Amino acid sequence: MPQTERKQAIPPAVYILGLAIFAMGTSEFMLAGLLPDMAADLGVSIPDAGLLISAFALGMVVGAPVLALATLRLPRRLTLLSFLAVFVLAHIVGALVLDYEVLLATRILGALVYAGFFGVATVAASAMVAPASRAKALAIVVAGVTVSTVLGVPAGTLISQYADWRAAFWAVAALTALAFVGVLTAVPSIARGGPAPRIRNELRAMASLPLWVAYGAVALSFSSMMATFSYLGAMLTDTTGLAEGWVPAVLALFGLGCLIGITVGGRVADEHPFATLYAGMAGVIVTSGLVAVGAAEPAMVVASVFFMGVFGMASNPAVSVRVFTLAGEARTLAGASVTSVFNIGNTLAPWLGGLVIGSGFGYAAVPWVGVAMASGALLLGLWGHVLERRANAAAEEGEKGGEGKSEEPVPVGV
Repeated sequence: MPQTERKQAIPPAVYILGLAIFAMGTSEFMLAGLLPDMAADLGVSIPDAGLLISAFALGMVVGAPVLALATLRLPRRLTLLSFLAVFVLAHIVGALVLDYEVLLATRILGALVYAGFFGVATVAASAMVAPASRAKALAIVVAGVTVSTVLGVPAGTLISQYADWRAAFWAVAALTALAFVGVLTAVPSIARGGPAPRIRNELRAMASLPLWVAYGAVALSFSSMMATFSYLGAMLTDTTGLAEGWVPAVLALFGLGCLIGITVGGRVADEHPFATLYAGMAGVIVTSGLVAVGAAEPAMVVASVFFMGVFGMASNPAVSVRVFTLAGEARTLAGASVTSVFNIGNTLAPWLGGLVIGSGFGYAAVPWVGVAMASGALLLGLWGHVLERRANAAAEEGEKGGEGKSEEPVPVGV
């Protein structure tokens, strides 16, 4: 009976939010397979085209906390619909323009509202379910990003090969418009409940060292695989020697690995969060190294890319849900900031990869950036684990001291 109640605690609105995240998340990652065509059409280098990925991630870094606070007291449903509408318009303009700078601006605008939507959606999803179901609800919303890598990114690459990269932008605009209709019809209201949120409480919740250590782990754990993924399409054709027709299939395989990883990670991370992070980052280190040393070997690259997706996404549920746990009840800003730190690494990854390529080391050297980032995430995980053990030990000592004090006034011979 309790298990049935837990299953029923996830309302359809949560799945609708996950669908919207999928629609918008497709735009965030699809450029990995479009960079060569975009660079040629816009008359820029591939590293410059890669900055369109960084610009999107940078917009999300800024947009999540700013829009979370700006819309703190607004109705969540209205906020979500507004963000979706602006996102659609930004992609329509992006599909029409011929200027690189204007396209860059539309990417930043789209990222700002996507970040705002992501932040409000995660907080809304966690508020619509019982505490025991919060991790599952968050996993459903975040899974929209994973599914976008499984289906959206390869589909965008395939569309661009049979039409052009602008057709992929039109497809994202149409898909987001469909998500708008879904939120409008299937998410009638999202009650905030409780007292009105206060900015002071939200900011106070951010003053926590373990929380910021967790943020660092979020940023580096995801970006450790995005360093390779950002230039994967170009590397497959330039260095590995695969035909362009195989690129969507390899990207889909990576996305499938991500889906498997987040599914497995979501099931084990609640009980073993740090072990999940350690295993995931160790796997990314190994698979990134294999891609680097075997970049000219198609079989090695394809297999390594699949397992990179598995290991890279397995740690995501653990670090994301931990942030909400550490934030306590004032989780709007802290939860929305997950999106920011999530994309800080996503901003650095293609930028650092572009520097490596621009310095003449070639695409095969880019995975070493991922190795460095995964190693950093591993160290932050160890630090967070130490901080948790110290906090638990201090709490136990406090309880023992409290018990001793409470026993002193009790008469001995009653």
